[in-house]
Amino acid sequence: MSVPAPQLIERLVNLLDPSADVFLNVSREEALARLATGDTQQILGIEGQFALVQKTGKVIRLARSIGRPLRYFIAKHHAGPILIVADRIDAIAGYLKQEGLLEQFHSSYTRMVPAHYLVELALVGCPDPNPSYRRYFTPERNRWSTDLDEIGRRYLGAVKDVLLKWLDKIPKAEPLGVMFSGGIDSGSIFLMLHHCLLERKESPARLKAFTLDVGGSGADLVQAREFLRSLNKEFFLEPVEVAPTAIDIDATLKVLEDYKPLDVQSAAMGLALCRGIRERYPDWKYLVDGDGGDENLKDYPIEENTELTIRSVLNNPLLYQEGWGVNAIKHSLTYSGGQSRGHVRSYAPARQCGFSGFSPYALPSVIEVAEGIPFIELTDWQHDKLYALKGEIVRRGVKAITGDDMPAFEKRRFQKGTVSDDGFRQMFPAHAAEYRRRFDRVMQGFN
Repeated sequence: MSVPAPQLIERLVNLLDPSADVFLNVSREEALARLATGDTQQILGIEGQFALVQKTGKVIRLARSIGRPLRYFIAKHHAGPILIVADRIDAIAGYLKQEGLLEQFHSSYTRMVPAHYLVELALVGCPDPNPSYRRYFTPERNRWSTDLDEIGRRYLGAVKDVLLKWLDKIPKAEPLGVMFSGGIDSGSIFLMLHHCLLERKESPARLKAFTLDVGGSGADLVQAREFLRSLNKEFFLEPVEVAPTAIDIDATLKVLEDYKPLDVQSAAMGLALCRGIRERYPDWKYLVDGDGGDENLKDYPIEENTELTIRSVLNNPLLYQEGWGVNAIKHSLTYSGGQSRGHVRSYAPARQCGFSGFSPYALPSVIEVAEGIPFIELTDWQHDKLYALKGEIVRRGVKAITGDDMPAFEKRRFQKGTVSDDGFRQMFPAHAAEYRRRFDRVMQGFN
């Protein structure tokens, strides 16, 4: 019996909103032309936050940075298969419903393009083709000396370069908001952005530091005020105070389209902050955050994750950014890994509320500097030295570039700093399984 020839994919449906991309050194047209070549070095040369898809002959190519999610789904149609590309699961489901194809859908059938990879699909849809993955970002490790002053200058210098290029794209009259806790990441981003505005001879008065306070009981507002007061910049602080009832887990799950507890918690607070800003400022557009700083400098409590040891963290490049990698058993096609998956906690709430978000620490040029740090030599495999390293590097870098003596407070997760400990326990489930159960219930409308 002869085997029928594979069906060609008849349609490519691109539901991506190009306005969510941020290109720092090329136009959209040039970025797409680079993607069309299939040359990974050409794609690496695209600076910014982007999610791109391009069809060339019988090949569809997809690529994304950490800062933007990118998903795809192949649907069967009597006229031929359809490849649907979007940044959200619900956008794919909505299109299928419109086409009368929703019965084919389940959220777990969607695929997430992993950041820093060129994904290629042959235009064949029955049976569904397996994608091929080619890495386009492979930073050199252990490049720098152990001089923390030098490392700090390089690292924050890369942040400054990115911010200056980003500011080139922003109208000078537009206000700029920083998602601000007074921690090392958001604090350094605020100070670097303030410095860049002064260097460009633009008014820093367009800048605000937005700090969430839930129920008047969060520690972040105290920390944020102390941070700015120590630098005589308290007038930039704008508290966004919300009631505990503003934290809606089910609404967050729907916006996030994921169920990882830490990401849900962070996204819930991020959504409350974005909604608070939007209610106060209907026309505000640009927000900047410090997401990615923990991943770059490996500043997560290893003891809280039974799958990790300090050796796995320091020996595996880009572990926190990408997870275990696309060839690992643990790699989920539906969700990707690491911050490549988890960055939706920042992207989705801002996008949901109509903001254009930007995360300088998540760009490859900044990550590349961080990966060049000789972590093993600097820490000798000791947890306490690793956890202290981030504050030292960032503090020294900020001082070298801006002249500011940046406070470096003890690490605290964003979601934990916005509310009291009792309030946090009352808001969020204690067990991971509960997040998954509630996520499955929220997604029932599509599945």
